[in-house]
Amino acid sequence: MKTLAQIAAELQGYDPKALSVADANAFLARLVQPVQGTETIGIFDALGRVLASDVVSPVSVPPHDNSAMDGYALAGTQLVPGQPLTLRPVGTALAGKAWAGTVATGECVKIMTGAIMPPGLDTVVPQEFTTTGADGSITIAADVLRLGDNRRFKGEDLMQGSVALAQGELLTPAALGLVASLGLPTVTVHRRLRVAYFSTGDEILSLGEPPREGAVYDSNRYTVFGLLTRLGVEVIDLGVVRDEPALLEAAFRQAAQQADAIVTSGGVSVGEADHTRTMMKQLGDVAFWRIAMRPGRPMAVGRLASGTPDGRGAVLFGLPGNPVAVMVTFLAFVRPALLRMMGSTHAPAPLMRATSTEALRKKPGRTEYQRGTVSTAPDGSLQVCTTGNQGSGVLSSMVQANGLIVLHHGQGDVAVGEPVDVMVFDGVI
Repeated sequence: MKTLAQIAAELQGYDPKALSVADANAFLARLVQPVQGTETIGIFDALGRVLASDVVSPVSVPPHDNSAMDGYALAGTQLVPGQPLTLRPVGTALAGKAWAGTVATGECVKIMTGAIMPPGLDTVVPQEFTTTGADGSITIAADVLRLGDNRRFKGEDLMQGSVALAQGELLTPAALGLVASLGLPTVTVHRRLRVAYFSTGDEILSLGEPPREGAVYDSNRYTVFGLLTRLGVEVIDLGVVRDEPALLEAAFRQAAQQADAIVTSGGVSVGEADHTRTMMKQLGDVAFWRIAMRPGRPMAVGRLASGTPDGRGAVLFGLPGNPVAVMVTFLAFVRPALLRMMGSTHAPAPLMRATSTEALRKKPGRTEYQRGTVSTAPDGSLQVCTTGNQGSGVLSSMVQANGLIVLHHGQGDVAVGEPVDVMVFDGVI
């Protein structure tokens, strides 16, 4: 396991007092590693979990050539360009069992979607492309069908012995269906990641406490809970910890003993008049960053020791205290790092491109995340506007927004009508 100093030495130009978003993520990619331990669970319990080994298909999917639609199965060699084709149905093939008859030249078989293709037949004409004669024969108009049309091949989706899902895949609803289509009732996944979190500060009120001058109710605890729950980790809620060394030490040690990762909010800015930074330094190998971004400039990262004989510890993510900054830094840094710890190799969702409907002021040299609302323009393209006040304490703007406008490190002002990148919230927060 590398120390923070060793990781920093690998990053050219690393400066904790002026760190780009890209360099911060590069650092975290080296800091965190997938957790050890796996379990085998049923498909109904596997949504959002990460595969610990490849899922190899024990069967071919589909297991046989079959019809892609309701219609008539025939030998496609009978089709002649420019000429209609009349055939006599000699039976019906139903889904779920093979049709046992034989088919001669000039004959066909009525077939249902998913039914096994009868031997010697390789083409299906949809029922609506045929006309039925008085004698029960069907006629296919000229040039509406080609040899091989509307037939699904054996193994067209997956061949027996091939990798259906690779280790590190995040199990989505579609992935669960794919596993079930192979006849597999269970999957082997990485154990669930354990993440402890708490808020710090004497100015923080918990729900149920009466208001007092200079104090605010803690929102970060609940937004972080929601973000972690959406991620599918095991959440360990340690509540609000007052700015007292003994209480902070107890909370950090408990978190390091119980969890793989710790997320805190508050107490990481330079000049903070509390003990959070001091306790982080005392208990582990921690770096305090000033990231070239807005909102969310201060952040602490590192590893905290539990103080137990087994040497157990946890990765620390110390987030700023302002509500919007907490959510932005979580999305930009913590979520990708936790996914890596979960064992996921899933590529992050790509940023969407939308046209800005307003002028945006931006200084080159930092990355800005502005809360925005993406909508569909009259021409069908995507457009985006800000939610207004971009203060890092305006939590209501995160409710109004459906994404973050990402203005990159080297980017300057944006004029009306210029394209910008957008990180969409759907399914994330």
